[in-house]
Amino acid sequence: MPQMSPLLWLTLYFFFLFFIIYCNKYFTYTPTMTTQSSVQYKTQQMNWKW
Repeated sequence: MPQMSPLLWLTLYFFFLFFIIYCNKYFTYTPTMTTQSSVQYKTQQMNWKW
């Protein structure tokens, strides 16, 4: 099954990209925000709630 591995990794890669775009679109207000800063922003919000 060596030919199945690149297709599997490619599918996982595109799924991961779609997940990042989906999160940035629906969970952040500014689309220019990078993924790392948005994650830090959410972490700060969670810390503020506690």
